Amino acid sequence: MSNTSDVIIVGGGVIGNAAAYYLSKKGVSVTVLEGSADIGHGGSSRNGGGVRQSGRDPRELPLAMYGIQNLWPGLSGELGIDTEYTPKGNLRLGKTQAHLDILRKLTDRAIACGLDVRMIGYEEIKSINPYLSDEVIGASWCPTDGHANPLTATLGFYVNARRLGARFISGEKAVKLQKVKGRLRKVVAESGVYEAETVIVAAGLESRPLLNTVGIDVPMTGNLMECLVTEAQPYLFDQMLGAAEADFYGHQSKHGSFVFGGSSGFEGCTLDKSGLLENYEKTAPATCRGIMRYFPDLKRAKIIRTWAGFIDVCADGVPVLGNAEEVPGLVIACAFSGHGFGISPAVGYNLAELITTGKTPVDISALRYDRFKAKI
Repeated sequence: MSNTSDVIIVGGGVIGNAAAYYLSKKGVSVTVLEGSADIGHGGSSRNGGGVRQSGRDPRELPLAMYGIQNLWPGLSGELGIDTEYTPKGNLRLGKTQAHLDILRKLTDRAIACGLDVRMIGYEEIKSINPYLSDEVIGASWCPTDGHANPLTATLGFYVNARRLGARFISGEKAVKLQKVKGRLRKVVAESGVYEAETVIVAAGLESRPLLNTVGIDVPMTGNLMECLVTEAQPYLFDQMLGAAEADFYGHQSKHGSFVFGGSSGFEGCTLDKSGLLENYEKTAPATCRGIMRYFPDLKRAKIIRTWAGFIDVCADGVPVLGNAEEVPGLVIACAFSGHGFGISPAVGYNLAELITTGKTPVDISALRYDRFKAKI
């Protein structure tokens, strides 16, 4: 098989799969290199499934709005796989005045960008979701937000990209990028060398050392996030939920299970025999105690699964996305800071447009790598 294609994508997560799908739809030949044995091994299978616009930085909000207005509603039908997309709104919850201050700032910024979001009080919160604890005194409410299933969404992009001709190679870790006559041309992997006119680096935390090989340094670090799933429960609500300080999020799936996650403040994790991350022994109980303060009715729900993973957190909290002028032929798509799944269709679509037409439907200039250049 030839190791040459139009585009190489390094990283087989939901971002890489979405880009592969939309590029393949345009007739572009694509090779996807995934370092682990499994597609969607990283953050794509370790997140809570939020598809939200509220609570986002204004620089990435247009991508979230574009995806919800144009891509998510028809995605399950287009891919032929149920993404479980549920656009029933997002309550971002506050229990203190300091929380409400955070929520109001986020809400005011979003309104200025044209998003339908507003602050609501206790009575309206209860009318939307009567199961919330009386400790919740206020929230932001965005009725067009929602949630989806990261596993089936990633699978849908993968299956359809392959159907359209994209080549996926798992267990092939990229170790170095190489330029030829000043332009990025080769990806050196553990088992071979691959060539393309354009290389998208979408490998999460692994993107940083790989980009370093051509003098690009995305300032990002790893932050441990953990999720847990309950046994199936009677139907309670459809909304996506979050907290003012972004330390808690969750929703009830269409199958009845609750998916919760967040950051407990504890550091540390262990590796199981296969080398996968396991939850740190103190974090899941801490997360459960926090959840019960939001949802007392769930205090007897059994936890059936937990998992942990590192998210690639950028220094300024938003992704690095687009061309790198310093290295022609390189497209960066990393440092999504825990916000990547909800905007993955929009990111994949816009990257495909950028590579094939030189333009994007959404202005992503504020997310480019050159924002980190020193201002002289």
